[in-house]
Amino acid sequence: MKTILIIYPHWPPSNLAGVHRARLIANFLPELGWLPVVLTVHPDYYEEQPDWDMLKTVSEQIEVQHVNAKKIRKPRIIGDIGLRAFSSLKKAALGLIKTRRIDFIWIPIPSFYLAVLGRILYNQTKIPYGIDYIDPWVRDISNRKNFRAILSNLTARILEPYAVKKATLISGVSSPYYQPVLDRNFKNKLPKHVGMPYGFDPNDHQIKIESLIYPWNGDPECIPYIYAGAFLPKSDLFIELLFKAINKLKEENKWNDKIKLYFIGTGNYSHKSITQFALENKVNEQVIEIRDRFPFLHVLNFLSAAKGVLLIGSTEKHYTASKTYQSLLSGRPVFSILHSESTAVDVFRDCKAVNYLCEYVENETKELLLKKIKQTFLDFIEENKLYQPDLKQLEKYSAKKSAEVLVKGIDKVI
Repeated sequence: MKTILIIYPHWPPSNLAGVHRARLIANFLPELGWLPVVLTVHPDYYEEQPDWDMLKTVSEQIEVQHVNAKKIRKPRIIGDIGLRAFSSLKKAALGLIKTRRIDFIWIPIPSFYLAVLGRILYNQTKIPYGIDYIDPWVRDISNRKNFRAILSNLTARILEPYAVKKATLISGVSSPYYQPVLDRNFKNKLPKHVGMPYGFDPNDHQIKIESLIYPWNGDPECIPYIYAGAFLPKSDLFIELLFKAINKLKEENKWNDKIKLYFIGTGNYSHKSITQFALENKVNEQVIEIRDRFPFLHVLNFLSAAKGVLLIGSTEKHYTASKTYQSLLSGRPVFSILHSESTAVDVFRDCKAVNYLCEYVENETKELLLKKIKQTFLDFIEENKLYQPDLKQLEKYSAKKSAEVLVKGIDKVI
């Protein structure tokens, strides 16, 4: 069995979204002839609260080794855990390479700075490495003019060419996430590159948390619909029009006052809040926003217990909506607003789950989009359409399939 060294600073019990990328791929690698060795940072150095239930989602076949990191100081100048643990991860990686055979090094980013570690390790050991783009490193910051964002993007433009130049494999959650990397940094011979979605592990959805308190427990007559996950700046248009549509349904007496929309785990974002959008559109009594993050398995249990699930995407076509899979696997009807060219739309079509899908087409008027959202959402809450998705079609989007794509890519370059 070949050995892959996965370097990623967060690992269960961390509950950050990026953890699932490394975890989901690693869970299925042993079936494909690869032993995953995960090099990560000890939970004592995480800023977020640990979620110990997350350990239930990790395969026992994965070997995990922890390193220390510099602690957060006040004022918080360096928070990025990749930077705080960079020297420790480098030392531990070189130690592993000296004592055992490592066939490939795989580094999902962010933390973006660890991409540089791949190049450094290659220079010293010649072990091939790959960089996996969970998010773009160099990005559009036109809506963020603060000094930290500008400095971060400038640093990215300097470091990314160095980090990727010797990489033998570039991967990402979808090709639009890494295609600009290839365009910027490779004029002639391109490295091997593969796109594979987050996917999912169906076993996650079988784990039930006992004595769980649901967000709507204090309202026994509530009919709960739930959105779970970060609220992105380029989701603003969809949220605004959804709330306008609900307000119109109220005015037309087509709304059940027992319905409540729960937006949970939306995060500590700086743009206009969901709560503000709700107030402006006079639906604040119907909308409850809870910004605090919830443990991953709690969220899966919430989704399965709700009346329906909301999936609000982005006006950006490359948005992949990793929440698509957990929404469909909840077993509940799913209302979604997505860019028509998003890969998430393909997932809904393949699974025949488009009953309550509202597609955003670039340059269409707000009036037309509002009309579509209003009718689709009315059908959703009144269950006007038969919702029987074919979840067997999800298999090709699973984390196992993504792991297979990654392994095929690695096998071609080593």
